[in-house]
Amino acid sequence: MSWIAVQPYYKVHREIIFNEQRTVLQDREMYLYPDKIVTRFRVFGIEQVFDLSYRRMGGQDGILYLHTNRGVYSYTVKEDPSGFIEIFKGLK
Repeated sequence: MSWIAVQPYYKVHREIIFNEQRTVLQDREMYLYPDKIVTRFRVFGIEQVFDLSYRRMGGQDGILYLHTNRGVYSYTVKEDPSGFIEIFKGLK
């Protein structure tokens, strides 16, 4: 089964190597399928996701929230995910 929509997001990862702290941005993608939403480390059945919402932070970046039966999960995005959210709401 192929995905319907994809939403890029990123994770900020900090690491310490030889007493030097580095900040690494890891680009990732969230995939919307007819029956699930898949992130790098999680799979949410479409029936588990109640809603998606988006809030802009300063500048271009914002937070995409997945409201699920297991709590709210947040994903930092660089671009407006309104298209992804509309497609999701069309499935529900």
